[in-house]
Amino acid sequence: MSGGRMNDASTLDVLGPSPAGDEARAFARLQARLPALFRRVFPDPLAPRTVVVVPSLTMDAELLAKIEGVQHYEERLLCMLMLLRLPHTHVIYLTSLPVDPTIVDYYLHLLPGIPSNHARRRLTLLAAHDGSPTPLTRKILDRPRLLRRIRSAIPDPETAHLSCFTVTEEERALALALDVPLYGCDPALADAGSKSGSREILKQAGVPVPDGFERLRDARDVVAALAALKRRNPALRRAVIKLEEGTSGEGNAIFAFDGCPAGGGLERWLETELPRRLRFEAEEETWERYRERFADMGGIVETFVEGEPKRSPSVQCRIDPLGGIDLISTHDQELGGRSGQVFKGCTFPADPAYRLDVQAAGARAAELLRQRGILGRFAIDFVSVREGDGWRHYGIEINLRKGGTTHTFMMLQFLTDGTYDPSTGLYRTPTGQERFYYASDNLKSPRYRGLTPEDLIDIAVDHDLHFHGATQQGVVFHLIGALSEHGKLGVLCVAGSVGEARDLYRHAVDVLDRETEA
Repeated sequence: MSGGRMNDASTLDVLGPSPAGDEARAFARLQARLPALFRRVFPDPLAPRTVVVVPSLTMDAELLAKIEGVQHYEERLLCMLMLLRLPHTHVIYLTSLPVDPTIVDYYLHLLPGIPSNHARRRLTLLAAHDGSPTPLTRKILDRPRLLRRIRSAIPDPETAHLSCFTVTEEERALALALDVPLYGCDPALADAGSKSGSREILKQAGVPVPDGFERLRDARDVVAALAALKRRNPALRRAVIKLEEGTSGEGNAIFAFDGCPAGGGLERWLETELPRRLRFEAEEETWERYRERFADMGGIVETFVEGEPKRSPSVQCRIDPLGGIDLISTHDQELGGRSGQVFKGCTFPADPAYRLDVQAAGARAAELLRQRGILGRFAIDFVSVREGDGWRHYGIEINLRKGGTTHTFMMLQFLTDGTYDPSTGLYRTPTGQERFYYASDNLKSPRYRGLTPEDLIDIAVDHDLHFHGATQQGVVFHLIGALSEHGKLGVLCVAGSVGEARDLYRHAVDVLDRETEA
């Protein structure tokens, strides 16, 4: 494994406490196959295996609907087609709608040392042919014939596993339907990745978090929490309210305290002003709808971290089926939105001034998650502000799933076959060269609408916007399917420094802008 192994413990019961019922017991038996698979198959690049990739965004439908082109986010895990560089590996990739063949060809062309026709024989692309907002996993479960096609495409179920973007009861049901173990967190443990659960674990790990309150249930709790925060800190300017299961900042809202009474009557003032003053990250959100959603799922209230400069680093980790913890990477996230809480892109690695500090904080939280039985990839997000000559870091949330930095770092690994060094926080190719990147899921312009995948490839060829295997630097596009309808595209720019990676990105944007001027 390429990350930093912290714990090489004996076989761990990766499930932890599961809900009662036949399905939970069956899932436990299924998952018990993972440790042997991890020992026998994962380390051997020549071992036959099958990876079933289900990039379903099984999350809150109303929040996902606010992300432009969200249907095409199923394409972000096309980076896993790079597993076909292993000559006896089969990949089965599921989507709601068929992936354009040009996009598939684009990824297969990136495979180092493997003829594309050899890789294509080991790739099975299956689609539900359903563009509705229903999560992909539900679409698959509702189609028995599609399930049969998936099962028939697996050469040997004993060497297969399921890889999903997120894991809920739906993905657990899919694993059981396919009789394939799932390399991901048991949904019975999902509370550790909620906003409240994240704060509780981070505090237990000794990671500072913004002053606030968890496990709130309704608008009255929100008012009480806002009042308590203001009384504890009379200078407090703003607080953030978060839905328990919000994603990419879309479930967040900001409340400003300016003009609040200094004496009594604070709660009464808050009850009146909350509907008027709350500023939502999600466009077109209303207080009435937000209040109902908060009552449905609950949430937290915490102080808005003020300060300049302010950064948003994250730490990516993985807990394997044997209980080992890998420190995978650090990133500085680029955030946007009305108050800077919506993920837009990232730089790898995080700033050298603090990358090892946030990594150490993430490692402490990862150990607690390991003890709880968490399995698979997860990320821990921070907000960091400059204090004197140093930085102060606040843990914000734990995402028990793949995320916005997962596919970009996986692509870097697949393309370069390098390793991440947790002692320095740097990534090096097999020849020892350091590699950095800048990536975005949100390169967007109305002028890009109407560009087909073929058009993008033509532009890339004309202007040499490629990843070059000889130098192990260059540009890789993703989210290509969102380009024509939404004018939206993802870009990964790999280079020998952060500055060079950003220059590559600016060059790619400049090329696309010039090509669409007319």
